[in-house]
Amino acid sequence: MSRTPKDAELAHRLSRRNVLGVVAGATAATLLGTATAEARGRSRAVLPPGRLGIQLYSLRDKVSTLGFAPVFAELEKYGYDEIEFAGYSQGSAGAITLAQLKQLARDHGLNPIGSHVGYYDNNNPGAYTFAQNLTKVLDDAEALGLRHIGTASGPFRYGSTVDGWKRAAEEFNTYGAAARKRGMKFYQHNHAEEFSFATDQPGVRLYDVLLAETDPDLVYLEMDIYWAYAAQFRFGKKADGTPAPFNPVDYVLRQPGRYPLFHVKDGIRDDTARDGYRMSDVGDGDIDYKTFLSRVTARTPNGRAYHHWQTEHDNPAESFAFARKSSEHLHSLRERCGE
Repeated sequence: MSRTPKDAELAHRLSRRNVLGVVAGATAATLLGTATAEARGRSRAVLPPGRLGIQLYSLRDKVSTLGFAPVFAELEKYGYDEIEFAGYSQGSAGAITLAQLKQLARDHGLNPIGSHVGYYDNNNPGAYTFAQNLTKVLDDAEALGLRHIGTASGPFRYGSTVDGWKRAAEEFNTYGAAARKRGMKFYQHNHAEEFSFATDQPGVRLYDVLLAETDPDLVYLEMDIYWAYAAQFRFGKKADGTPAPFNPVDYVLRQPGRYPLFHVKDGIRDDTARDGYRMSDVGDGDIDYKTFLSRVTARTPNGRAYHHWQTEHDNPAESFAFARKSSEHLHSLRERCGE
């Protein structure tokens, strides 16, 4: 029987990364055996090929001390396909232009898929934010060839009332319209607090206001899955104690086209912790990513070629080890074909 992988995308990845780079620590025999099993239709990887990224904030210590080039070289070895920026220097060792950064990513087979920029800064009229410097933010994103440009800031600029979030939603629509003219998608990345309840209408979840008041053709979402699960723990009841349970994946399944990006962040369940979890490397925690990824990619037409999955850890014990282990775990997840 031929040992050549039948999956064209996998074959391309094996060639480009010299086999052993697809999954850190995997052997060539394991990879080829997996490809052969896929060809026979027994199982397939849960993680869509070519869609694994990493939020570079997780590697800020390495970028600041080593520079982007050594970091990108490691990510290539670990089998990453994409990167999401959190600033374009992060204290990087040595100056680098956007053109150089774009080329460097390309040289290592990494696709810059998105970037986090601040929403506003009321204390600095010249701040590099959407509110203060929209044109510059979009110019830079366009120079890098980004398809998505977004913010990890919550829509709390005008408070936690329904009207305050409607006002923020109007601004998000403006940013989304400007991004769309450049061929990009504007997105918002959540933390737990977005799922809290309005201070003036305690029965209204603020995240629902954001979804309802933003134009789905202009404003997209990047679900941070860990923080959504933390919100499920923290805000599963209203202020008066009335149960208000929700499942993070249900938000995605209702509007899968609004969620092009995800943060894959794991946590060990701990009911004594404020958030109900203690953050961990992906694969070391209790969030069921096999089920989450499978449900999302199965629900969306062409879902395996639509969504982008970015690993992240806010403060990893060792950032390269986190990146390697997280990639290894996600590449190992498999499901029976037809599930």
